[in-house]
Amino acid sequence: MILIKEGEIYTPDFIGTKDLWVGGGKILAIEDNRVMADFKNIKPIIIDAKGKLVVPGLIDGHVHIAGAGGEGGPATRTPELQLTEMIKAGVTTVIGCLGTDGFARSPIDVLMKVKALRAEGVSAWMMTGAYQLPTPTITGDVAKDIIYFEEIIGAGEIALSDHRSSNPSSEELAKFAAHVRIAGLLGGCAGIINFHMGDAKNPFKPIYDLVKNSELKYKQFLPTHINRNPWIFRESKNYGKDGPVDITTSSYPYYPDEEVKPSKAFRELLAAGVPLEHITFSSDACGSLPAFDTHTGELLRIDRGLPIANLHELRDSVLVEKISLSQALRVLTTNPARIFKLNTKGELAPGKDADILVLDKDLHLETVIANGQIFMQNGKILKKGTYE
Repeated sequence: MILIKEGEIYTPDFIGTKDLWVGGGKILAIEDNRVMADFKNIKPIIIDAKGKLVVPGLIDGHVHIAGAGGEGGPATRTPELQLTEMIKAGVTTVIGCLGTDGFARSPIDVLMKVKALRAEGVSAWMMTGAYQLPTPTITGDVAKDIIYFEEIIGAGEIALSDHRSSNPSSEELAKFAAHVRIAGLLGGCAGIINFHMGDAKNPFKPIYDLVKNSELKYKQFLPTHINRNPWIFRESKNYGKDGPVDITTSSYPYYPDEEVKPSKAFRELLAAGVPLEHITFSSDACGSLPAFDTHTGELLRIDRGLPIANLHELRDSVLVEKISLSQALRVLTTNPARIFKLNTKGELAPGKDADILVLDKDLHLETVIANGQIFMQNGKILKKGTYE
């Protein structure tokens, strides 16, 4: 049993100063500051949260958990995600994916990393496939991957409007999307497709054409990297009114002259009338962040994303862009939980998984609880990954 005492609770809605009880990996109760009758004989671990903010653990919906990249050759392949990289970022749930390299890497690598992270105590799911269509799978069929493996909740990231895309035809894309949709229904999961959006002009056209010429809905698709350049961001202000859009947090510091700062992009989307529930943040952690010469196509440099970018941009959304904490939290909690159909995640409420962060008033991370286990307390990591 854990008692988080006298914290200012954001569910993400602010509900006041209360005590939060945890047991068996779940949130048991959130009550006014008093001894609960049901727990009067229990001696819990007490976390003093007086004057602190207690919020849901963050969901990072786009992470290359088994490594990625390689656009600069074998030496530029990025390493796997480490558990402490998640914990230091307040991320308690990740969605893994492949990326550019669907040839020398496999969805099997991602699946085994999902299982490893779960064994280490955090929550993880994944997308099957990679940039290319036809896309690599585990069973030979994307639908069978989604139906057979509980860990797999959709497909992606599939590259569109990018020089690294396989340039699928509208017909190919429609058949693939319908296949994933049926798999989601049969597998009882989101059946969502994560689209990598590139630098081409009119980038959302393939998705508009797909919806126009089929019975599929925008909610089945989550286009990411929508802040990667000024023109895609401008178009995302219209697209985001129809369906969800994902802002990439980790690449901004590397490319400030090209990308729209995530916290600023968040504020501008809201000002443009994009519904809050359509906006998510993800880090693209462990993905390679390459820069190419626009004329020659040559690789100029390459960097690596980190999950801590989510926390930095959440803080700037509140402290710089003056978005309320309740609103800002949603792009990393309730919104991805709903879009990915992770019904026990993203909210502080009795019966939900005990994924909880304690922050100071400046939104600096102090304590992390994932599935009822304390991984960080008072800024000190208590549990590391197997080989850390």
